[in-house]
Amino acid sequence: MTNPQLEAASASAMPAGVTDPNYKPLPGRLGNLSVTQQHALEKLKKELIEEGVFVEGRMDDALLLRFLRARKFDVAKAKEMLIAAENWRKSFGVDELVRSFDFKEKEQEGRPIYIEQLGLLDIKALYATTTPDRLLQRLVFEYERFLDERLPACSAAVGHPVETSCTILDLSGVSLSNFYRVKDYVMQASSIGQDRYPECMGRFYIINAPWAFSAVWSMIKPWLDEVTVSKIDILGSGYKSTLLEQIAPESLPKELGGTCQCPGGCSLSDAGPWAKAGAA
Repeated sequence: MTNPQLEAASASAMPAGVTDPNYKPLPGRLGNLSVTQQHALEKLKKELIEEGVFVEGRMDDALLLRFLRARKFDVAKAKEMLIAAENWRKSFGVDELVRSFDFKEKEQEGRPIYIEQLGLLDIKALYATTTPDRLLQRLVFEYERFLDERLPACSAAVGHPVETSCTILDLSGVSLSNFYRVKDYVMQASSIGQDRYPECMGRFYIINAPWAFSAVWSMIKPWLDEVTVSKIDILGSGYKSTLLEQIAPESLPKELGGTCQCPGGCSLSDAGPWAKAGAA
């Protein structure tokens, strides 16, 4: 039998680089692992090394814990998920993509990275400019930058680990016909985010959701696991107070209720601590 007090005790050291004295890691993260969770982390790493799957440098404890949390610390299931993600990385050519990808269509497409304003897109013009495959490549490229550049820069700026992002999906002006034209891309993008880059989403706000969105949501929801669904807030036009509870006004575009007005428009901006560090 296990000792409940021992089980509840943190079995992991605080992550390196923590300078914020008020930082308290969430459960299941470095600095706040139960004994069982710590053992699961060690077991997963040991098995990956023994099977020749472990990638030194890229597969740090934080990455392994993302897969473990996604599978409720079931080591076998987490390993299966991670190996599937590794096989996908090879077939998708992720490492080569990171080295050489250049999304020249960015200015023509006009789509922001974390704030998606689908109503501003001309779907016909978009697909005349680029392809769904290129859009998926860009999505993967941005996920890789998110993990390798943006999160470390944000973590250094605030003095504690930052492991997730906040996404805003603005549906103002979106028609059902437009959605049906991109639904295959949306499904593929959702699958990549959920299965290949688990536990990266902190909050997801869908704003200006029209009344007909309930039909669309009923199509998307079955593709998502319950943890992902719990992080999604569907809001109508009265979204500003909710967003401002989570996001500083200076980090939110003016058209969405904040005060940010990036030179050239926020939709093409890549402002953030990673840019200060020369990563952008």
